[in-house]
Amino acid sequence: MRTRTVTAIALVAALLGAAPWCIYSASENRLLVGMTLVRNAPAIGAFCLDGSLPAYHLHRGFGAGADNWLLQFEGGGWCNDIPSCLERAETRRGSTRYMNKLEVFSGILSNNASLNPDFYNWNRVKLRYCDGASFAGDAKFDNGTSLLYFRGQKIWRAIILDLMPKGLGRARKALLSGCSAGGLASFLHCDNFAEYLPQNASVKCLSDAGFFLDERDISLNHTMRSFYDDLVSLQGVEKNLDKNCTSSLFYPTLCFFPQYTLKYINTPFFILNSAYDVYQFHHILVPPSADVHGHWNRCKLNPAACTDSQLEILQGFRNDMLATLRMFYQYSGRGGLFINSCFAHCQSELQETWLAVDSPKVNNKAISEAVGDWYYSRRISKEIDCPYPCDETCHNLIPVSGNDPANTKYFGSVMFGIGLASIYLFP
Repeated sequence: MRTRTVTAIALVAALLGAAPWCIYSASENRLLVGMTLVRNAPAIGAFCLDGSLPAYHLHRGFGAGADNWLLQFEGGGWCNDIPSCLERAETRRGSTRYMNKLEVFSGILSNNASLNPDFYNWNRVKLRYCDGASFAGDAKFDNGTSLLYFRGQKIWRAIILDLMPKGLGRARKALLSGCSAGGLASFLHCDNFAEYLPQNASVKCLSDAGFFLDERDISLNHTMRSFYDDLVSLQGVEKNLDKNCTSSLFYPTLCFFPQYTLKYINTPFFILNSAYDVYQFHHILVPPSADVHGHWNRCKLNPAACTDSQLEILQGFRNDMLATLRMFYQYSGRGGLFINSCFAHCQSELQETWLAVDSPKVNNKAISEAVGDWYYSRRISKEIDCPYPCDETCHNLIPVSGNDPANTKYFGSVMFGIGLASIYLFP
């Protein structure tokens, strides 16, 4: 018995040391993919906030997808001052030392043809997020006591350079994607991604829940604009923003907002977002600083509990989002759009929202189908939902009715989403 135990431990240790690798969880039928550290990252000064090595997870493609690549930026908010960045550096949001070494690949990252028909056999990569500025900063803080690396831009470059000889440099098709802060990174790095790849490659980009609006909160303050301004200044982001955008605006830091940089992106782009994005609702439109007495608490937890005046404000937010996208919707011949009316945040990585029997739909089209139609140019794919509460296909991240059995079966996803939302802005 002791010999078998020692042998088993040795086998597990050997497997853990052989990254990249993957295992399947039989009980839940999940694909778990191992972490790859970028060993050459220090050569170009690429470090996580705490100085640890950046990392990614790669699951190899096969068959007809062996030369196709999908890169997915991980999300997880930002830090915009030294105290919050120091705190973040001691978590999985700022250090690979604290990250899970296995990542679940589902939704757009799934290798199941029935669950991800257009990308299942591609090389699929999850880029781990550990810089706090959507992979865009380039600075360092060192006061003799504390040291922080703001090297998101170099992390992006280091991962790309590590993947190039592994087949990315020979890609025939490629899609750069991301969720939340990672969705914002897709806007920031889209054209640069295309520059790395062969000229004859079909390169496109997708942002999931990354279209953060430059919107006043309910107190008429520019809470998000102020936050981004501090972030850009602290982490040295401005020099890495689109030059056409920064030269056209009186406040160049505004180019961190996708609505200002979108028109300068030349690579075909798809925007996946909820018109009532639960993160933006809770932290941009109604941040805690604008609702000190908690008048919006019930509405935040349950849209059905919103008052008429609160619903009017939410509909106004939706209208503002659609207004900023009007030119893209009308004139982008190569662009795609899926704006649904769910109270959700990030819908491409969760299988239930990406593609399932009862996944969200707009015009009878699931998110996976809309993205696939756009990428492969099968048909025009610009879908905009009717206003809340018309859509009965939504998987909300918050329960619409606590007594409704149809909602309780997604209770795990609900709590997971709320937990994510609570750390996105102030991790």
